[in-house]
Amino acid sequence: MMKKIVLAIGLFAFLANGMQAEDHVMAATKKAEVREVPATLNLSLAEAQDYAVETNRSLKNASLAVQKAYAQRWQTIASMLPSADMSWSFTSMMGYKMNFSGMPIEMPDNGTLGVTAAVGINGQAIVGALLNNVAIDMQKLNLQQSEDNLRANVKTSYASVLVLQNVVTLLESSLANIERMAEMTQRSVEVGAAEQTTADLIQVRVNTLKNNINANLRSTQLALNALKVLLDVPAETELVLTSTLEDFLSAEAVLALLGNDFILENNLNYQLLEKNVELAKKNVHMAGWAYGPTVALAYQYSKKDYFGEKEGFNMTPPNAVSLNISMPLWSSGKRAAGVVEKKIALEEARNTFAETANNLGIQNEQLRYNLQNGYETYMNEKDNMEVTQRVFESTTNKFNQGAASNLDLVNASNDLITAQSSYVQAVLTLVNAQVELEKFLNL
Repeated sequence: MMKKIVLAIGLFAFLANGMQAEDHVMAATKKAEVREVPATLNLSLAEAQDYAVETNRSLKNASLAVQKAYAQRWQTIASMLPSADMSWSFTSMMGYKMNFSGMPIEMPDNGTLGVTAAVGINGQAIVGALLNNVAIDMQKLNLQQSEDNLRANVKTSYASVLVLQNVVTLLESSLANIERMAEMTQRSVEVGAAEQTTADLIQVRVNTLKNNINANLRSTQLALNALKVLLDVPAETELVLTSTLEDFLSAEAVLALLGNDFILENNLNYQLLEKNVELAKKNVHMAGWAYGPTVALAYQYSKKDYFGEKEGFNMTPPNAVSLNISMPLWSSGKRAAGVVEKKIALEEARNTFAETANNLGIQNEQLRYNLQNGYETYMNEKDNMEVTQRVFESTTNKFNQGAASNLDLVNASNDLITAQSSYVQAVLTLVNAQVELEKFLNL
């Protein structure tokens, strides 16, 4: 029997060490893996979001937090399961002889083999396992929330790049028009049909537009770099965005988004606060079990061998079973105060939950209003830009025919640039409104 116990314990230890070694090897392998990123990445918005979910390190950490919560739960469960320990000792008497009534008795060398198995359980340990279950659920919700936030950030960053690229295109178009105007004005100055002051004024506009283009090119690169950070790709990687700005701005997409019903129970913030209340309840139970008993059951096997011709005097029984029940009696009010504290925390969690549940309904209405207003503003600014574009083209034609002055042309150009700027801002506002409502509805 003893040999079987020793063999089983030895096999368990071997397997455990093997599993640990395998885990270390796998961890080292994963650490050594280097993800290859192509020199050029062609990504639609959906592809960029999926790519970020796969590669973003912050999201990976959120996923690891879920795994860690599972490991913590197993630690709690394992603390209530039987455990076994084995010990062996050897004692050499160095040839010592004990004098017993004038008779020398040689004390033999001896060795002791002991195996102890024990299991202990109390109410706090059981509640602790239930607490771990809630913690796992909360970490899963945090992971989902992190993924939703990442997808939203990628969409915002992606749209920002497209908007800035669009701004550069608009400014370059305006610059081409102003440069033609500057050339015509300069020719008018040379033939005495215009003043040099007018030509200088137009040239100032040309220089201003060039500076604006350069500034927006730098902003575009910064926006691309921000997107690269979310995607976790090297700085030298060329990103080619295959989605267009129109994909964000269609009336169908806005109407489809507004058509999604708000279900309170599906909101991640609501679910997290609900789990927080559940966690607070478990903490109250945990504090209450501080008054409960602890039950421990143990088995001990001991075998003593004497390495000599004579066996020594041994009073240790080979087998022993013990049962221990302990009950706390008095802690000077410490346990009672702990229960009160957890009950107060529970009440706070319930209040926060109720307040948030009410506010979420109001937030839903506000986000829908923001999206509707954002789309209406976008359409108005788009119309304004188109009108000012036609006015500028008409003024340019009149100027070429001598029916409009240089000042008229400059004013028309300024109006066009202002309208373009308002249009760009309206686009950004609309995209942000879409992202916020999508995130709120967990879409």
